[in-house]
Amino acid sequence: MAETTADIKGRIFVSRKQNVETQRHDHKHAFTQQKLEPVGHIDSLVEAKVVDSTENSLPIYSENLHDGLRFSQYMLAGSVAGMVEHLAMFPVDTLKTRMQMVGDTCGSAHNLLSRSFISILKTEGTLGFYRGIGAMALGAGPAHAVYFSVYEVAKQRLGGDLPGHHPLVHSVSGILATVTSDAVFTPMDVVKQRLQLPGNTYRGLIDCVQKLMRDEGMKAFYSSYKTTVVMNAPYTATHFATYEAAKAGLMNCWPDRTKEENLFVHLFAGGAAGALASAVTTPLDVVKTRLQCQGVNGAERFEGSSIQSVISNIVKKEGPKALIRGIKPRVLYHTPAAAICWSTYEAGKTFLQSIDGLQRGPQNL
Repeated sequence: MAETTADIKGRIFVSRKQNVETQRHDHKHAFTQQKLEPVGHIDSLVEAKVVDSTENSLPIYSENLHDGLRFSQYMLAGSVAGMVEHLAMFPVDTLKTRMQMVGDTCGSAHNLLSRSFISILKTEGTLGFYRGIGAMALGAGPAHAVYFSVYEVAKQRLGGDLPGHHPLVHSVSGILATVTSDAVFTPMDVVKQRLQLPGNTYRGLIDCVQKLMRDEGMKAFYSSYKTTVVMNAPYTATHFATYEAAKAGLMNCWPDRTKEENLFVHLFAGGAAGALASAVTTPLDVVKTRLQCQGVNGAERFEGSSIQSVISNIVKKEGPKALIRGIKPRVLYHTPAAAICWSTYEAGKTFLQSIDGLQRGPQNL
C-alpha cells in the first residue's frame, strides 16, 4: 500500500523521538538550552517537545512538523495556494466586478447576482467568466508567495508561534504581509479588472498593458494601491485573527480529531475567516474597483484617488446601498477561496516538511 503523507510524518517523528532518546543522557544539557531558542527552529521545537513528553507525560503534537521551513519553501507553498485559490474562483470574481460597476458602466443592467450571471452567459458565453484570467495567473503566484512568506516570518519574529492565542500578533503579521504583497499584485489586478468588464476595449492582456501605459502612464497601475492597502489591512487582520482563533477553537473542542490540524480544520477555519473578512470590507472593495476601472466603457473618472471623495461621490449619485453592491458574490468568492487557499497552503507545508525529513534521513533527525 502506498505510504501517505501522514504515514511519512509519523515515521519521521518516531525516528526522531527514538534518536533523541538514545542520545538523551549525553546531550541533556544541550536539549535544555534548545528549549530557549526562538520559535520556528523545527529541530529545537521537536526535541524539546519529546523531552517534555517523556519526563512529564505531556502529549506530542505532530503539527509542529509544519514549522521550520525555509523562506523559499514558504514562498513555494504560498504561490501554489494562491494560484489554486484564484483560478478556481475566478468566475465568481468576474461576477463581483460586474456588479460593483453597476450604474457606472454605460448600458449595464446588472443589479442582481442571478441577472449578472445570465447576462454574461447569454452575451459572452462561458468564456466571459474567464476574461482577464491571464493577468490573475501572472499576479497571484508571486503575490501569494510574498504574502505567506512574510506572514510566517513576521509571526515567528513577533512570537505568534508561542503557546496560547495571539490575535494581535496574527493581525499585525497579516497587515505586514498584505502591504508587501499588494505592491506586487495591484498592477495585475488593475489589468484583470479592466479585462473583466464587458465590451471590446482591450484585445487582451498585452493590449491592455500597452494602452494603460500609453494613455494613463505608470501611475494607472497603482491608482488604487492606497485603497487596496486600506481595504486589505482590516481584511487581512480580521482574516488571520479569525483563522487562528477558529483553529484554536476547533482543536480545543475536538482535540482527538483536530490535534494534527487536518483538512477539516483548515477548510472550516479558512472559510469562516474569508466570509467574515470579506463582508466587513465590501465598501472599500467597491471603491477599489471603481478606481481601477475608471474611464473604461464610459465609466466615471475621479479627479483624485482619495477614498473619502470617491465614497462621497458614489453615495451622492447612487445612494449608500451602492457601497455594498457585490457583497454576495464577494462573500461567495472569499469563503471557499480562503478554505481552498489555507488547506492547499498547509498541505504544501506538510509535504515540504516531509521532503526535508526524507532528505535528511533518520540518522540526521
